[in-house]
Amino acid sequence: MPNPTAAMLVIGDEILSGRTRDANMHHLAQELTKVGINLREVRIVSDDRDAIVSALNALRAGHDTVITSGGIGPTHDDITADCIAEAFGVHIDVRDDAAALLQAHYDRRGMEFNDARKRMARIPDGATLIENPVSIAPGFTIGNVHVMAGVPSVFQAMVASVIPTLTGGAPILSQTLRVDRGEGDIAGPLSQIAADFPDLSIGSYPFQQNGAYGSNIVVRGSDGAQVDHAMARLAELFS
Repeated sequence: MPNPTAAMLVIGDEILSGRTRDANMHHLAQELTKVGINLREVRIVSDDRDAIVSALNALRAGHDTVITSGGIGPTHDDITADCIAEAFGVHIDVRDDAAALLQAHYDRRGMEFNDARKRMARIPDGATLIENPVSIAPGFTIGNVHVMAGVPSVFQAMVASVIPTLTGGAPILSQTLRVDRGEGDIAGPLSQIAADFPDLSIGSYPFQQNGAYGSNIVVRGSDGAQVDHAMARLAELFS
C-alpha cells in the first residue's frame, strides 16, 4: 500500500515579495519523511481570500493531509482562519477555549487582551485546537487540514503536536551516490535504472566544482532492500 500523501499551503505576501525566506517547508518535509508521509505538493499564495480558498480546496481534495503556514495572527491581513471557514462552509467566531488560553497568557504578562489579540481566538466551528507552547495562540485542525502559524519556532512546535496524530506509512530511506560525470553522460543508463525500479524515486542533482561537472544521484524509497539493490547497480555502472 502506498504511503499517505501531504500538501503544504504557504500563505503570505511577505514570502512572495522576497522579504521573508520560508523555512517551514524544509522542516515539514523532514518531519513527514520520518513518519512515512510523502509531501507531494507545496503552493505559496498571497494574502488574497479567493486565492487561499481555491488553493486549499484543491489541495485538500487531492491529498490525505494539508498543512498551512501563516496568516493566523492579530492584524488585518491575517485572514487564513476566515478563508478556512469559507472553504469548509462553516461559521467562525471567537471561541471560549481559545480565548481563555489567550486571556490567561496576557494576564500573566500584564497586557491587555484587546480586540486585535482576540482575532487569534477566532476558530471555525467544528475545529479542534493545535497546542502552541511558544506563544499560546492556537492553531486548529478541521477535516484533513491543519492550520499553523508562519513564525518558524511556532510552526515547528505545532508540527510536533500534530505529527503523532497523523497516519503514516513506511519511513522513507535515502542514499546518495556522487558521480563525477555530467548529466549528459549518465542520463541514458540512469533512466534505465529508474525504469527497473519503478517503486523508487531516483533523482539526479548536478553540481560544478573546480571547473568539473558531476551529479549526486539520490535514491529514495520505503523498501531498504530495493534501495540497496539500486545503489549497487548505480555503483557498478558509474564506478
